[in-house]
Amino acid sequence: MKIADMHCDTISRILKNRRRWDSALYSSFILRSNPFQVDLEKMGRSGYVLQNFAIFVDFGETEHPIQDCWEQIRIFQEEMAKNRDLISPAATYGEIVQNQREGKMSALMTLEEGALCQGSLERLRQFYNIGVRMMTFTWNYPNSLGDPAQNNLGRSHQGLTPLGMEFLEEMERLGMIPDVSHLSDQGIRDVCRLARKPFCASHSNARSLCPHGRNLPDTLIRGISERGGIIGANYYGAFLDPKPDSLGRFYSAAAKIADHIRHISNIGGISCIGLGSDFDGIDENLEMKDCSHMELLAQALRKKGFHESEIEKIFYKNVLGFYRETL
Repeated sequence: MKIADMHCDTISRILKNRRRWDSALYSSFILRSNPFQVDLEKMGRSGYVLQNFAIFVDFGETEHPIQDCWEQIRIFQEEMAKNRDLISPAATYGEIVQNQREGKMSALMTLEEGALCQGSLERLRQFYNIGVRMMTFTWNYPNSLGDPAQNNLGRSHQGLTPLGMEFLEEMERLGMIPDVSHLSDQGIRDVCRLARKPFCASHSNARSLCPHGRNLPDTLIRGISERGGIIGANYYGAFLDPKPDSLGRFYSAAAKIADHIRHISNIGGISCIGLGSDFDGIDENLEMKDCSHMELLAQALRKKGFHESEIEKIFYKNVLGFYRETL
C-alpha cells in the first residue's frame, strides 16, 4: 500500500536530540535510520511515496526561534542531499510525479507556526523561495496572524487578524497551501469565507468523537471539504478518545483512528480525508509504534467497512490529488 502523510515533526526532533546528547551520538539522529517514529528505512518498508516534513518551533521553549527554524531547514536540506538515492524534495506536483518515476519518495517542506514569518510578507516569500509549500497560521499560541485552537489560557474564540488575512491572500498568490490545523474555529471559518483555493487541515480529527479544541466540528469538516480541501487524520491518543486508560494515558489505537476517518468521510465525503500522523510530535502510547506499522491501520479500516479502493484514497490518492490541484 502506498502512503502519503501530511505531517510529521521528525526534523525538529532530530535537532532537539542533537543538542541534547553528545556529538558521538549524532549518527543516531539522522533521517535515513533513527530511533524515532519516522525514518527513510521505515518509510520504505511501508511503501511511502510522500512525507510532509514540518519545520516546527515552540516559541515557549526557545530564546532563539528564528535561529532554530533556519537550523531545521539546514538539517532538512542536508538530509535530502545525503539521501538522494531514496528521497528528493518536491515543491511541485510534477516533481512528486518525477520522483515516483525514479523510484524515490518525495519530501514536502512545511512550516508549523506562522509566527516564524515575524509578521513579514517578505519573509513568507523567502520561505516559499527555498521550497516551503504549506504553513499553519498558528501553533498553540496567539500570534500576529490569528488565534490558536488552544492556548495556555484555554479555548480561544478570535479568528484571523487583518494581517492573517493578508497572509492568506499572499499564500494563495504564491502557491503555498494554507494549513488550518491549530487555528481557532473562528479562524477556520475566516479561511472558509476568504479562501479562493483549496486548503487543508494537515493533522486534525473529528470533535464529534473526541471533544478536544484541536479537533474539527462537523460544520468545519464540511466547510473544508466543500472548498476542495483535505484533512489529515492525526494519530495522537488525546485527539482520538476523551477517556484515558487506568494509568491516565491516552492510547492511540488503529481502530480509533479508523473511527475518526469513518466519521470525517461520512461528513465530508471520502475525497476529503487523508493521513496526517503527527509522528515524532506525539508520545509513544501508540499501537502503530512508528511509520513501519501502517498495515495495522489498513486492517482497521477494512474492519470498518472500507473497500480497498477507498483505503487507497485515504492512504495516498486523495493527498496526491489535492497536491495536483494546489502545487
